[in-house]
Amino acid sequence: MEVPFAQPRQPGRIGRAFGNLKVRLKLIVLHNFLFLLLALAIYFTVIPLFEQRVAGARARESSLVTQLFQSNSRLPNLPQFSIYSFQEGSPETLGISKQVLAWLDSNPGRTWGDADKSDYLLRKTAGGSYRILHLPHSFYVDAVRRAKYALFYVLGALYLFTVLLLEFAILPLYVYRPLQVMLAADEATREGDHENEFIPPDEISDDEIGQIMTSRNETVRQLRLHEQRLEENNRLLEAAKRSLEQQDRLVSLGLLSASVAHEMNTPVSVLQGSIEMLERSTTDTTVKERLARMNRVVARLKTISESLLDFARVRKTDAENVNLRNLVDESWQLVAIDEKARVVEFRNLVEKEMVVRGNADRLAQVFVNLLRNALNALKEKGRIDVTGEYAQDARGRWVIVRVDDNGAGIPEEVLPEIFEAFITTRLDARGTGLGLAVAEGIVHQHGGIIEASNLPKGGARLELTLPSV
Repeated sequence: MEVPFAQPRQPGRIGRAFGNLKVRLKLIVLHNFLFLLLALAIYFTVIPLFEQRVAGARARESSLVTQLFQSNSRLPNLPQFSIYSFQEGSPETLGISKQVLAWLDSNPGRTWGDADKSDYLLRKTAGGSYRILHLPHSFYVDAVRRAKYALFYVLGALYLFTVLLLEFAILPLYVYRPLQVMLAADEATREGDHENEFIPPDEISDDEIGQIMTSRNETVRQLRLHEQRLEENNRLLEAAKRSLEQQDRLVSLGLLSASVAHEMNTPVSVLQGSIEMLERSTTDTTVKERLARMNRVVARLKTISESLLDFARVRKTDAENVNLRNLVDESWQLVAIDEKARVVEFRNLVEKEMVVRGNADRLAQVFVNLLRNALNALKEKGRIDVTGEYAQDARGRWVIVRVDDNGAGIPEEVLPEIFEAFITTRLDARGTGLGLAVAEGIVHQHGGIIEASNLPKGGARLELTLPSV
């Protein structure tokens, strides 16, 4: 047994919102981590360089100050804002310890203390005075510390500003919103909302995400075109299947109709001969009228027999000029045999001199079917109007004939298939659905067209376009 593939479960709105939140959190963590690494890299790169530069400057300055301090020249009084403190005087005044004083007395002219390690330098001059120079080691330490704090605060402020700018300005505009737009369009595609499944052009930017959006729209457009082609192919396939089924039925009906027509011709001919003999043998007016009506019915039976033969073979149509008004009157006389025709108002509004080109018998069969359908569509009292007008186009001159009734009209579900065989709007046993199919075939043989529609004020209209002279 074939096991179908499981369809992936589509997330709901809460799931999609949670998924969007996870994506957003991932992006926040990612760019925060990257910025933090960048800030740390800058910090631990700049500070050692700054310390190295400060140490070098301190060493050079200390060397120069030591050389100056060791000279015999008297150092000037340094201003109060100077980072150096220089004094000259007695050991008591300068606060020199006994141990250092003993060393200075034993080494006159030499300097006690290391400028790189000591906080001050001491020296006994040749004149017997003592000098002390306080070195600004704490100044350099504070300078480095302040530089570290300043760089930390600056990098922190830049980090915070960059994160806020990305999270609340750049990413929402260029990342989060495009993603939400694409997700909304994908949701519309899944739900079959064809109006909202395409991303609007004003939402598509000129970057890589915009290219993805454009590609997605084109993919969905190609998918819809493919679906339309499939639907059109399916419709054509269904129409072809219906046509084949109808042709099969028509072939079977053609064989049956040929057999029925053959069997009908003999008794109908005998019946017609008997009626003609009775007409010649009686003088009663009432009887003659009834026999004449019977004769018209027999002629109608022959016409029906010929209609059945139309499904079995294609008859050659001899074209001639046919007076349309007379053709409509003759057709109505055959239809008027029905008792219902007595209460129906029939108006032949065709011009007297209007002419069509075709076979009179075949065209009469068309109008008989159309008038009979109109008659059957009426209730107790109704009206049937037949009108005609000329039309001209590049192919030649035509006559447009309209058969209108004020009945209930043609049901909308039947209207598209009204000329197909076996389609009938009547529920009684008389409706076979063949009359309009036969009429359409005859009209097409004459090079014309036939159309059906409903009138705005009620009723149906069957419109024929036939060639004229």
